Amino acid sequence: MIAEVENTMTLTGNQAPATEQTTQNESDPALGVRRQMTVPLHCLPVTDATVLELYEYVMAPWVKMLGLREFKVHSGIVSAMLPQSDALKFSSGAVCGQAIMAAIDSIASLSVGTTGRITKGTVYQHTHFLRPAVNDDYYVRAEVLRFGKTSAFTETRVSFASTGKLVAHASLEFAF
Repeated sequence: MIAEVENTMTLTGNQAPATEQTTQNESDPALGVRRQMTVPLHCLPVTDATVLELYEYVMAPWVKMLGLREFKVHSGIVSAMLPQSDALKFSSGAVCGQAIMAAIDSIASLSVGTTGRITKGTVYQHTHFLRPAVNDDYYVRAEVLRFGKTSAFTETRVSFASTGKLVAHASLEFAF
């Protein structure tokens, strides 16, 4: 799906005035999809106080079905809990890698939002799965390694909530 972001704000440094909004239009005539979404700029930069509101606005309904919770935000870092759910599991009992990758991308994109800049989206994601994700909740932590002029690079780790053992590791790039 092609997403086009029209930025109608005037930036003062890296922060936008709280009263202005940006509009994101998503359309795909082949799928019959046309919707207009308003992103509240008062949620940027992402903080503990604004992360849930921004999450509700920008994440797709199927991403929200992952059940991410317990968000914690610091400058350049966002973490959350991905609870185990039968809806995300294969018949073997392991959580589907697609669900883990969606959680990684979602948390990493929020970490980039701690600058107050709006990204054009993920341009690269490389994920290594180190062990099956079974019988536990998962702690997802994304950290921005570099905020550049045109892109940001993040590292995300997914670990078992009970033991801290690494389940997956990902590197992502976001365009501005």
